[in-house]
Amino acid sequence: MAEKILVVDDELNMRLVLKALLNKEGYDVATASDGIEALKILKGGGVQVVVTDLRMPKLDGVGLLERVIHEYPSTPVIIITAHGTIATAVDALKKGAFDYITKPFEQDELKNIIHKAIRTRRLNEEELLVSPDDIDRQGIIGSSEPMSKIYDTIKRVAPTPTTVLISGETGTGKDLIAYAIHRNSPRRDNPFVKINCAAIAENLIESELFGYEKGAFTGAVSTKPGRFELADKGTLFLDEVGEIPRDMQVKLLRVIQDHEFERVGGLRTIKVDVRLIAATNRNLLQDVKDGRFREDLYYRLNVFPTHLPPLRERREDILPLTDYFIEKFNGKLDREVKHIDSRVKDVLVNYDWPGNIRELENFIERIVLMAGGDTITFEDIPPEWKSAAEAISVSQKGGEKKPFKDFVKGHMEEVEKQSIIQCLEEVGGNVTKAAQRLGLSRKGLQLKMIKYNLRK
Repeated sequence: MAEKILVVDDELNMRLVLKALLNKEGYDVATASDGIEALKILKGGGVQVVVTDLRMPKLDGVGLLERVIHEYPSTPVIIITAHGTIATAVDALKKGAFDYITKPFEQDELKNIIHKAIRTRRLNEEELLVSPDDIDRQGIIGSSEPMSKIYDTIKRVAPTPTTVLISGETGTGKDLIAYAIHRNSPRRDNPFVKINCAAIAENLIESELFGYEKGAFTGAVSTKPGRFELADKGTLFLDEVGEIPRDMQVKLLRVIQDHEFERVGGLRTIKVDVRLIAATNRNLLQDVKDGRFREDLYYRLNVFPTHLPPLRERREDILPLTDYFIEKFNGKLDREVKHIDSRVKDVLVNYDWPGNIRELENFIERIVLMAGGDTITFEDIPPEWKSAAEAISVSQKGGEKKPFKDFVKGHMEEVEKQSIIQCLEEVGGNVTKAAQRLGLSRKGLQLKMIKYNLRK
């Protein structure tokens, strides 16, 4: 299924040109003439990226950006602007826009930015994204002992300028921890700029971090600041920092040490005051030993390490998260689910959730959609989960002494296997799309395919 791009511009010719260009690239394109019309299309669901002009009647590009960030926080917004309003576009970046492009633009430049936005969205969807107005306790839901330690960490490190390295599995919410640290710091009123290093091509990472001057390379039709520059006086969040190419690690180290850099193609040295937070799902120390990550950079980033536990290590938080997601999807799907059956709760609490919070979120959306009334019952859960739970019940009635959670673990592996098989069939064997649907990283899905002997 083609990714859906929403183009918003009050000029008919611009909408037609962009629609033709993106259709040619294989995208499904919807168009709107202003922000109000765009919000109606967004409400219908399925939009992967928004490309919007700044100046429009009724609701302009900045107003639309603010609504998207609040209501659809995982949807990247790309701003189209004229040269005279570049300063406004930069302000939009600081408010949360994914990127901007200036008129007249090169087709390849727009295509590259949209490709990058889609890839970033896929990677970010592996983390739990919650609107700042909906979050509880600085964005993290949970009151278990492991999460209490995380709250203490935030309270202790947030007021300082110390560099933080957050580690944890995909889907645990590392970006929420970074944002919580920023919100509780003296820099809270300044920009929080984030970049997913895994979503950027190796030859573009330098220009993304440090910006570029006009004419620095083909397609550089205007000067553009990088993420470090945009984050001046605020916080820069480097997600998946372990994916930065080794040759770029030297330049990153210099910025951390000296707080200065030059744009690509530029001679002027730019000084910045940036608080750095990095995150990774890799074992960076092992990468250092294997020669994939610089030791000096590792110790610069690892000043204050903190580990975010997976969901299976804080099971007390599963039901509060479930309640949150039920409320969220009640609004999104126009449902009125208020209760959940105890048998369903047993299944939720005892499952290991290898995809962590994102996997739980996907599951709750599915069962809220399937619910026949105001209560999610055992009959509402997917067949593969139902079969596993019934098998557990039969085994227990037969006099087995094995604990319930051990039965769940064994049978849920079969559930997981069947879910992967079904998902792969639905997407024609495309591992990347299957991983996205299942709430796993591509590598994580490949490892499970090996485990269950599903690779051809």
